[in-house]
Amino acid sequence: MTVIDLNSDVGESFGNWHMGDDAAVFRSVSSANVACGFHAGDPGTMAQTCRDAVAAGVTVGAHVAYRDLAGFGRRFLDCSPTELADDVLYQMGALEAMARSAGATIEYVKPHGALYNTIVHHEAHAQAVVDAVKAFGGDLPLLLLPGSVALDKAERAGLRGVAEAFADRGYTPEGTLVSRREQGAVLHDAAQVTERMIRLAEHGTLTAVDGSTVHLAAESICVHGDTPGSAAMAAEVRAGLERAGITIRSFV
Repeated sequence: MTVIDLNSDVGESFGNWHMGDDAAVFRSVSSANVACGFHAGDPGTMAQTCRDAVAAGVTVGAHVAYRDLAGFGRRFLDCSPTELADDVLYQMGALEAMARSAGATIEYVKPHGALYNTIVHHEAHAQAVVDAVKAFGGDLPLLLLPGSVALDKAERAGLRGVAEAFADRGYTPEGTLVSRREQGAVLHDAAQVTERMIRLAEHGTLTAVDGSTVHLAAESICVHGDTPGSAAMAAEVRAGLERAGITIRSFV
């Protein structure tokens, strides 16, 4: 692989509560997953994040989630498919308004947290997310975990499914993310993370928490904006990939 996207979850501040250093992260990434107000973010944060992304030449995507501000979107909500589809569509519409005010549009969708992990296997919620994206129009790509039910449903619906890998997260032997409640879920060594991502881009493999090899064909790499030191890690990952001859460019 000679070209790969580098994305980050941004816009996750809320009111007087500050999360991450988005301006610094924008110097390294090519795509921005902007929180839409349901797990984090508020109108002012969404608007400013879109303006900053446009100024940095970074693609804007909608980071949609379960309606769970108190839990930062990391808790499963047993809502109906209709309610979930409406919630996802609402979030996309809100961010689209802010993106337009900044001179851009949303160009892809990435579910957040519990929603992202749930639709790896949850048929009804995966279909609800796909239905919401189709209802929005424009056939926006969906950024998803490789092998997920949602990825298959997106492609069946005529949407582009974009497989994603996580730079700073541990993997199970099955290719899913290690739960944040378990040891090894989040990686903090930037040098180690960079080497992992070079290996991923060059060979399509990662090492799981048990030492086994996981095969991942990813078009995009995520560095979480809420991880301590995320801006420095994103910069090191980008520099390492570029030294290896890999171009960083949005998948859109």
